[in-house]
Amino acid sequence: MIEVLSALNLGDFAQVFSKMGMFPVFDVAYYIVSILYLKYEPGSVEVSRRSPVASWLCAMLYCFGSYILADIMLGSSPIDYFQHNSHILLASAVWYLIFYCPLNLFYKCVAFLPVKLVLVGLKEVVRTRKIAAGVHHAFHAYHHGFFIMVIVGYVKGSGVALISNFEQLLRGVWRPETNEILNMSFPTKASLYGAILFTLQETHYLPVSKSTLILVFTLFMATSKIVMTARHSHGSPFALIESWVCHLLFGSPLGGSEEDHHAPAAPSSPLKTKEELSDGARKRKAKKAE
Repeated sequence: MIEVLSALNLGDFAQVFSKMGMFPVFDVAYYIVSILYLKYEPGSVEVSRRSPVASWLCAMLYCFGSYILADIMLGSSPIDYFQHNSHILLASAVWYLIFYCPLNLFYKCVAFLPVKLVLVGLKEVVRTRKIAAGVHHAFHAYHHGFFIMVIVGYVKGSGVALISNFEQLLRGVWRPETNEILNMSFPTKASLYGAILFTLQETHYLPVSKSTLILVFTLFMATSKIVMTARHSHGSPFALIESWVCHLLFGSPLGGSEEDHHAPAAPSSPLKTKEELSDGARKRKAKKAE
C-alpha cells in the first residue's frame, strides 16, 4: 500500500491535506449540517419559538457535544471549549439563520440537495480530524491506555449522538430506547472503527503515516455519507460484514440487523432521524417551520 501511495505521489498531498486549517470553511459546514439535523428533529421548531434559549443550548450541544463529553472524560472542565468565542459566535449565527431567517431562506438554501451534499462531505473532513485529535490527545495523557485512546477518539467523532438523550431533555422529549449505543448509526460505527485505526497508527501497530490515514479515512467517510445522503439510504457499508461477524461470534442471525432496521415498530436512532430523513419528511418540516 505504501508503495502504491508513493507511486501516485499522494504522500505530499496527504501531508498538505492533514495540515489544512478547518476554520472557518469546514467548521461552518459542520455547524450548518449539525443544526440542520437538529431542525429535522420532532418538536425542534416549536421549541425554537417557545424557548429560544433551550433551542440555542441544543444547537450548541449538536455543534460541540463531542468536545464537552471528551473533556469530561479526560478530567477537564466541560465548558473549556466555550472559551473559543469565534466558534461559539459562528455556530450561534448559523443557528439563528437556520431557525429564524425570514421566509426560511437560509434553511431552504442549505437543505437544497446539491448544496447539502457538499456540506455533508465537508463535515466528514472535520469528523475525521476530531477522531485523530482525540486519539492523539489521549495518547499523550495515557501512553499505554489503548482502550482510553479508542474511547476518546470515538467520543470525539460521535459525541453528539452519544449525548442525544440529554439533548432531548432540553427539548422536553424523553426517549431512552433511542440511545445511540442500542441503535448505532453509520457515523457512530464509523467513528468507532476510525478510533481503532488511529489508535493502532498512534501506537505504531499500523505502518501508515497519520496524514495518509487521515486522507484515506476522510475520503471513505465523505464518499459514504454523500452517497447515502443522495440516495436517502438507511443502509451502511458495514452491514454485510457486521452480519457475518455477529453470526460467527455472537450467534446473531444473518441479516438480523437489516430485519430489525426495516421492522415498522422498531425505533430509529436519533442520528438516523437527523441524517437520513426522506425528501417528503424534510418538506413537511419546512412547511411547519414556515
